[in-house]
Amino acid sequence: MPRSIWKGAISFGLVSIPVKLYSATEERSVAFHQVHREDGGRIKYRRVCTVCGEEVAYSDIAKGYELPTGEMVILTDEDFADLPISSSRAVDVLKFVPLEQVDPIYFNKSYYLEPEGQGAKPYALLRDALEESGQIALVKIALRQREQLATLRVRDGVFVLETMLWPDEIRAAEFDFLDEDVEVRPQELAMAKSLIEQMSGDFEPEEYTDAYREALQAVIEAKVEGREVVAPEEPEEAGTVVDLMSALRASVEAAKSGRADDDEPARKKAKKAAKKTAAKARKTA
Repeated sequence: MPRSIWKGAISFGLVSIPVKLYSATEERSVAFHQVHREDGGRIKYRRVCTVCGEEVAYSDIAKGYELPTGEMVILTDEDFADLPISSSRAVDVLKFVPLEQVDPIYFNKSYYLEPEGQGAKPYALLRDALEESGQIALVKIALRQREQLATLRVRDGVFVLETMLWPDEIRAAEFDFLDEDVEVRPQELAMAKSLIEQMSGDFEPEEYTDAYREALQAVIEAKVEGREVVAPEEPEEAGTVVDLMSALRASVEAAKSGRADDDEPARKKAKKAAKKTAAKARKTA
C-alpha cells in the first residue's frame, strides 16, 4: 500500500479507534502531456492577470468568487480561518443504516482504514459487529479542508470509507420524455424480462479488462520500438431498430445461444482482442 494520507480515529460512542486512511482506488488510464509537435518539448502555461497583463507569482494568487454582475469578491486566509469546519481528526459515527437505503449515486470516493497502534482489537470488534448487523455506519469526516458525509462498511475484513455527495449536489432527473405517455405492451415487457433472465449471472470483475487502454499501450510500445503504426479499424455502425419486439426476440435467442455454446470467459476474449491489436502493430512493422 502507498503512504497513508490521513490519520485520526473512529469515534464510536465512548470508544475511540486510531486509524490511518489510504486511497482504495487508482486511475489506470494512460496519461499524456501537451508537447510541441516539432521537438517534443513540454508546453508550459504562465499565470497572467487579465487586468494588468503581468505574470503573477503563486504567492500573490488569492481565491475569488465571481458575482452575477461580473464583480469579484476576494477571500483571504483570515476569511477561511473562521469557517466552522471541524479540525478534529475523527470519523464520527452518526447512526447505522441499511445499505440498500443509500442510493449509489451519493458515493464519491473510496478509502481503506487501517488500525494503528493499540487500535487493532476495538477495530476488529466494531468490524465484526457491523458485519453481523448487516448495516453500514453513516459518518462525518473532515478531509482536505472540507467536511464530508461518508459511509463505513466492511470489505475483505477491512473498513472501507466511502465519501458521499451532499443531497443538494445531486441533480434532479428532469427530462421531457418523463412527461410523455409511453405505452409498453405486455408482450414486449415479457420479452424484455426474458432477455434479462437469459443475461443474468454473477458479478466477476476479473472477467473484464480495459481493452482500449491495452490497445493504446500496444500502440505506444510500437512507437517506442520505432515501428509504423496503423489506425485501428472503425467498428460497423448498428442500424436503427424498427421492430422492438423482433429485436428483443432476436436478443433473447442470441443470449441463449451464447450461454449454451460459449464457455470461454469474457476476460480471455478481452485479452485475445488486446493481443490481436498488438500483433497487428507488429505485422505492420
